[in-house]
Amino acid sequence: MTSADLVHRLGIPSGPLFFPVTPYGADGSVDLDTYRAHVRRGVEAGAAAVFACCGTGEFHALTPEEFETCVRAAVEATAGRVPVIAGAGYGTALAVRYARLAEAAGADGLLAMPPYLVIAGQEGLLRHYREVAASTALPVIVYQRDNAVFTPETVVELARTEGIIGLKDGLGDLDLMQRTVSAVRTEIPGGDFLYFNGLPTAEQTQLAYHAIGVPLYSSAVFCFAPEIALAFHRALTDGDRATADRLLDGFYRPFVELRARGRGYAVALVKAGVRLRGLEVGEVRPPLHEPTEDHVKQLARIIERGYELLEEQQ
Repeated sequence: MTSADLVHRLGIPSGPLFFPVTPYGADGSVDLDTYRAHVRRGVEAGAAAVFACCGTGEFHALTPEEFETCVRAAVEATAGRVPVIAGAGYGTALAVRYARLAEAAGADGLLAMPPYLVIAGQEGLLRHYREVAASTALPVIVYQRDNAVFTPETVVELARTEGIIGLKDGLGDLDLMQRTVSAVRTEIPGGDFLYFNGLPTAEQTQLAYHAIGVPLYSSAVFCFAPEIALAFHRALTDGDRATADRLLDGFYRPFVELRARGRGYAVALVKAGVRLRGLEVGEVRPPLHEPTEDHVKQLARIIERGYELLEEQQ
């Protein structure tokens, strides 16, 4: 899939962007059969793309060998129905290695996550992502968060770089994002650079992001409650603010408030949700930890309430 192809496929998505969890068996190893089932269910439920082995998929906890087998399994499970974008990260040399492993496994694109540990200047960050993009034929989406925060001028240079097609924002600075969107629009008129809201439970902030020109967002909720995520996505697409507000008030805000009660819950709580919905995906790997029993019970009630809201709407 060329950069233009992927931009076209992602530009106006037919459904949420799906970030599957990575299942582990009783012995702690990756459970590829369950992973394929999880990915297939997501595609059949209406996902517009699969982002394999990214943040929700515990990229940080996978060996390169596990990463490659998971990406390959995601490609097999989607069977070409939707694009598969794989994570890549750490220092430049390892990010290049992961990029090449993803390409060998059949991925359609990359989500390039922040470099490991170091706080780099704009010049170094630009060089890092350009080297990753140059190492593979796969189109690259750059993930802004933590120690990889870009000035609008740097994003303009990223947008001018062959192979880099978009920016996913996990920082949450709307002023910076507005200036970034404006700078790219001004310096590269007529361009098709993509923007994604990559904050945890992105639906909670997507009304604001959409207003500044960031139409795409990741949906971790889609992992365990695809019908709720689809209903919210349709409400945004159709301009149905009443439905969006109903889901935000009754489901997303309580979920976000529960998520905030534990470090790492942006992943661990999602994985617990997948288990609650009947798919045994195992626990998170260290250094993440499982939600408390009480928090899992609260999660079950929040999910139940979300589905009640959908029934009330019919």
